[in-house]
Amino acid sequence: MSQLNSFTCRRLNQLPKLPSVWEGDRRGLATNMVLNLEEGGDNLQGDCILWVDGTQGMVRAISVVPSETGPEAVVRALLQAMEHPQNPAEPARPQKIVVRDREIQFFLRGALQNLDIAIDYVPELPLIDDIFEGLTQWGEQQSSRLPEPYANALIDKAYEIWRDGPWNILSEQQIIAIELNRWDVGTLYVSVLGMAGVEYGLLMYRSLDSLKQFRQRVLGSDQSPKNLQQAFLEQDCLFLNFELIEDELEEEYDEPLSSGLGWMTSAPDAIRPDFGSLHPLEGLRTDLAEEEAATLFMALEALHRFFQKYHPSLEDSTLPALEGRYRIPNLDSQAKPALIPVKVKTLPDVAKELIQQTEAAISSPLASGGPFPILRDDYVPEGSIIILRLMSQEWIEYLRNTPTVYRHQSLHSIPETQEELPIVLIQTSRPKAQDLIHNLRQAEGIKAVCFNSGADPLTGEEYDLGLLQTGDNEFHLFGEYRVGDRLDERSLKHWSQWRKQYKGHCGVVIAGGVTGAAKGKPRLQDLFAFFETRSRPPEELGLPPLRLQFAVDWELE
Repeated sequence: MSQLNSFTCRRLNQLPKLPSVWEGDRRGLATNMVLNLEEGGDNLQGDCILWVDGTQGMVRAISVVPSETGPEAVVRALLQAMEHPQNPAEPARPQKIVVRDREIQFFLRGALQNLDIAIDYVPELPLIDDIFEGLTQWGEQQSSRLPEPYANALIDKAYEIWRDGPWNILSEQQIIAIELNRWDVGTLYVSVLGMAGVEYGLLMYRSLDSLKQFRQRVLGSDQSPKNLQQAFLEQDCLFLNFELIEDELEEEYDEPLSSGLGWMTSAPDAIRPDFGSLHPLEGLRTDLAEEEAATLFMALEALHRFFQKYHPSLEDSTLPALEGRYRIPNLDSQAKPALIPVKVKTLPDVAKELIQQTEAAISSPLASGGPFPILRDDYVPEGSIIILRLMSQEWIEYLRNTPTVYRHQSLHSIPETQEELPIVLIQTSRPKAQDLIHNLRQAEGIKAVCFNSGADPLTGEEYDLGLLQTGDNEFHLFGEYRVGDRLDERSLKHWSQWRKQYKGHCGVVIAGGVTGAAKGKPRLQDLFAFFETRSRPPEELGLPPLRLQFAVDWELE
């Protein structure tokens, strides 16, 4: 473990020692807690490190570092708090330091062992808690401000889009054009975000060139966190994001669920819509002008009508050519015309081009990572509901004895006497379920189910990744379970217990009905395929930790 050199220790020991207790902590910054540390400086995101004099009730040092930065950053911030504190504090050493993280406590004890400072653990840091609560409240005050008369109407339209669930049927490459020709906007190009159940929303690009340029940048070879963040801020679009409210859901379900299922079955009460704009010269902005709010309202209403009419047709794996024309009431009663014509259409040629670019990037030598196994995320359809659960004897008998259900047995088949079985249930639409089954059959079935660690370098979030190993030795992503998310961690805890209880025997069941009344609760007649397989740890399969390359690919480290 690193420790301060003797020269630095002598210098710090010359500082006056205060009879005070300092609180220190490192916490991730939420999206609405972006700090500007210097006037005119760039907004930074990552982890915030705070050192506070609990006796005097003042902040001595604050810094923001990338989430992947090691614990040394906590020591650097502490040295700043001692030697160069924020005004009006004077340079000094504390008598005692308290932290709420055991790892930080042990690291500080090793690094500061020659400074005669007591370093203790406490479960709560009330002063720092108050500071972070204030930052959160400030961030919430900066959230989308919607001008009248569009504020309530936009919220209502957002909830309608949530209930439409376009991410169940459209991938982010399947683009929809909305022709407005009003408020200096000609056509908006809409990309639907599903992110495998991690993030939901709509990006409405003001030009097709902006959409293509952004995708080219995130598919490129330089996918460093700095480059990805810069690419994000240089988009030219309006957006609607859905913030998922998690705590209300945790006690509502008796069986372990994936992170996606809770949101899918509880809309709209479990979401909060956020609106805003991105522009290369402005960056991110949530304070919308009246024309922007009007544009968003017209676009969302037109999309809602389009989804209502063409939802079944959009379930095809290939985006069909569809078009709808609508006359939408103008909410500004003083303006003319009273009805505004809007045209919505799909862009199959653009979708084909973007999909080809994505596939080329994933299959390139740089993306494949040399000798490592191939990892893909294009088998399990976006918008699928993933459920980790125990399968009852009734289901087992139905799947084994129904001729219309495809059944694949691995080399280590499940005992016929098995009365219950842990399964990964993948529920999607009927056409996409049939495509998935076809692809899995072509890949020689499923050899193993695995949960492997992964990290997103852009946000610093860590995940346990659900993977299927197919018979051709490729790996396929089916779910992302966030570390620290109580619902996700509960699901994986149950899976780990079942793995031991059933000696690694498990199954993968493919079901339809995700867009109907059986969403999240498939019936026997919705079950199409049963793959008998094994649950294995990543070490047995030779998998290292993984790193997310934006929303496109998981890269082996």
